[in-house]
Amino acid sequence: MAHTGIHILSGFLGSGKTTLLQRILEEEYQRGRKVGVIMNEAGELPIDTQSLPEGTPLKELLNGCVCCTLSDKLETQISDILYHHDLDVLYIETTGVAHPVEVLDACLTPFLSNKVKVNSIITMVDPNSWAGRHNLRIPLRKLITEQVKHADLVILNKSDQLTIRNKEKLMRELNEINPGGKVLAAKHAQVPWDTFSIIETKQRNEHEKEQTIDHLHIKTYVHTFSSPVNKERFENFLKSMPEQIYRIKGYIRLTGQPGTQLFQYAYGMPSFTPSPLNLENNLVFIGDDLDHAALNEELREVEEESSPSHSSTQD
Repeated sequence: MAHTGIHILSGFLGSGKTTLLQRILEEEYQRGRKVGVIMNEAGELPIDTQSLPEGTPLKELLNGCVCCTLSDKLETQISDILYHHDLDVLYIETTGVAHPVEVLDACLTPFLSNKVKVNSIITMVDPNSWAGRHNLRIPLRKLITEQVKHADLVILNKSDQLTIRNKEKLMRELNEINPGGKVLAAKHAQVPWDTFSIIETKQRNEHEKEQTIDHLHIKTYVHTFSSPVNKERFENFLKSMPEQIYRIKGYIRLTGQPGTQLFQYAYGMPSFTPSPLNLENNLVFIGDDLDHAALNEELREVEEESSPSHSSTQD
């Protein structure tokens, strides 16, 4: 019986996992392969799944992490997607705070042993988060290092933002942590396709098993806007983001602009991309010990100050 190959996409929040997955799917479809995806998001709402090609066999695991709180559900979702689809390969995109080896452990249950084969763990590294990891609490710092240590392929993403000297320095650091894996530099998650076909799964050593969302105090907060917001006012709000907010993503409507914007924020850098999708305007915040009440109050102020009635009052 043929086994379905599994690739685990790992990496800290905002490192570019979804962009890499999009590129991989394009290549897989061009080669006529039957591909499935399981996406795990720490929040209650699916955001990244909206960016996948229509018709992709997909399962979602929300509001938790497949390496800990949702590990039992991962087995069920893998079984279900394989039952309904004859797949050549399955990609599992983890949350930014997942330990990749624990995800691997969750895939290798007795029930799945004759159905799947884990081909590789691929870890994306963002230069900004890697450089700033020493400012994080010890559990998060260890997690980011473990994500690199246990990967078969480490991709230093956004390398175009680095000087040649800094890029070489980071590549050396990653190689020292993971001498048995392959380390590549990439721009916008662009990696030669041949790279994926020659990955040899490495022998994995012991890893620390405490790195769960609860242990790391990683929390999520979902905010829904009922009306468009002023971009300048919203960007001013972002400037006051505390360091413990690692990631914001979702969809937002801006005053004076048609349609919806896909919004992403990581390490102090916001990004707005026009989206053809007409979705609810939800933002998912992922961070360390989030103050839900304070975020809710500040975002409601942004929305109120963006309303036409507020502008006319000030005039």
